[in-house]
Amino acid sequence: MTISLSDFEKQVIAAIQGDMAVTARPYEVIAQGLGVDEERLLAVLRDLVRRGVIRRFGATLRHQKSGFRANAMVAWRVDEAHIDEVGRIMAGFRAVSHCYRRDPTDQWPYNLYTMVHGKDEAACRQTARKMAAKADVHDFELLFSRRELKKTSMQYFK
Repeated sequence: MTISLSDFEKQVIAAIQGDMAVTARPYEVIAQGLGVDEERLLAVLRDLVRRGVIRRFGATLRHQKSGFRANAMVAWRVDEAHIDEVGRIMAGFRAVSHCYRRDPTDQWPYNLYTMVHGKDEAACRQTARKMAAKADVHDFELLFSRRELKKTSMQYFK
């Protein structure tokens, strides 16, 4: 199914792709930049959501600035028959920001991945152990981030 977008809708999408002002009315600031009132911008956004062009709005927290000094991608080897259930359990932990199912390979048998954040590496390890116990999954590897090389959102229109 092809969705047609007007030039203004493309401008709206481009305007919401980047950082938003930290203010009580961030959409008002965006609307002013587009030369329209806030109500018009919100009406267009609601319509884009209704049409399925926009599925969700998200925010990226700079975890280093909020007291989280460590993060680890935890690779889990989960029985495929239980992956949805285990994924819900893992995603339910507050320290988890991402939870994905991926295809394993012969060299890397892990099929569920969680990004765990903590104040230090020991806290990440402790969270992973709690997750393992709660989900009854004990084959996993922690891959700690050493340096952030890139962190940007997708840009669909400029």
